[in-house]
Amino acid sequence: MVLQRVAVVGAGAAGLCAARHILSRLDRFAPPVVFELGDKVGGTWCYDDRTGGVHSSMYRDLRTNLPKEVMMFPDFPFESQLSSFLPHQEIQRYLEKYCQKYHVLPHIREEQQEEQEKEQEQEEERASWEVTTSDLSGRQRTETFDSIFVCTGHYSDPHIPHIPGMDHFKGTVLHSHSYRYAEPFSGQSVLVLGAKASGLDISIELARVGAQVTLSHGQPPLTCPLPAGVHQSSPVVSVDQDGSLRLQDGSTVAAEVLMFCTGYKYRFPFLDGPQLGVQLEDHHLAPLYRHLMPPAFPSLFFIGMCKLICPFPNFHCQVQFALAVLAGSVSLPPRVQREDEARRALQEKEARGVERRHLLVMQTEQWEYCGELARAAGFSPLPPAVRSLYEEVWRRRRDDSQNYRARNYRLVGEERWEQVQ
Repeated sequence: MVLQRVAVVGAGAAGLCAARHILSRLDRFAPPVVFELGDKVGGTWCYDDRTGGVHSSMYRDLRTNLPKEVMMFPDFPFESQLSSFLPHQEIQRYLEKYCQKYHVLPHIREEQQEEQEKEQEQEEERASWEVTTSDLSGRQRTETFDSIFVCTGHYSDPHIPHIPGMDHFKGTVLHSHSYRYAEPFSGQSVLVLGAKASGLDISIELARVGAQVTLSHGQPPLTCPLPAGVHQSSPVVSVDQDGSLRLQDGSTVAAEVLMFCTGYKYRFPFLDGPQLGVQLEDHHLAPLYRHLMPPAFPSLFFIGMCKLICPFPNFHCQVQFALAVLAGSVSLPPRVQREDEARRALQEKEARGVERRHLLVMQTEQWEYCGELARAAGFSPLPPAVRSLYEEVWRRRRDDSQNYRARNYRLVGEERWEQVQ
């Protein structure tokens, strides 16, 4: 049997997961080649004090908003003595240990990805892929692979929405991608635009150093208690000539700092999207069959593109399903049916009023999705306790965003969890 060659793009959590499971199937696959731009594993979890030209969006004092019992790869638990909500350094160490445990490190190449393209289409829509890279000395190499796993994440290319009159703003403008710690903003007036996880956490951090924060967003008003220095407002719609920020309700706010916590764009400079039949927009990548593959190319897999998920368990499920497709133990429907299913899944969401930029948000849908992948590929589904604890923490975070991380949990078998502090 000729072993299939798989290229994995990125050595963050998703890429390490892909490599780990490929290495467990050496009867069907050759050892993977993992292409990585940086000199460390971990992707976005690699904290860097610098703010220019770096991949990571990690800030100094970040703690996970999911407990380790929910966040872990199902086959690799965190050390039990650790608290449930961890600083980013512990996640980085966890990924390094995962890499060591499954002997992934020898298969990682620190190279600059330059170009990746379909070479030829073969029977059963199997394409071979030419990957051209350059190493640190600039020397190029081209190799051919049977499959590509794109594991580059989507938290490195900031999305900054257009606001009319921005050239009138007289203060500092930055995206949360460039935020590292709160002290430089002490005593300043800061408008934070966006109240998802990073916007809320950063606002709380800023208030603790004495910043006066306006948390501007278009969601229903947050009902959880906020620090005294954080006040909610409607979204910014324009900047007046005097530099003040005009809000949707017609009022204005003066601020010394405008911080965008407005998410990130999908970006794959090494892929030719139109040739692959996928459209790439700021917050959307489509169509993808099973949120994983372009319908026309079932040997190209995008791992971890969905949002509002338990990321590591989600990667674990997607990778195993993808490898089952390549191994032939999962039979895909014909291309036309894959295209129709991918299109219908998007249309159903749009019919429910979901905005196009939120079509890859899963949240409550993630559990059935992962269950479907497990049933199709024949691997163990995620334990019910993971979903139950995730939902419990989500409720607590909504009710008390400042203190919900003080609790610790423990899984009791696959069905139950308990609070231990």
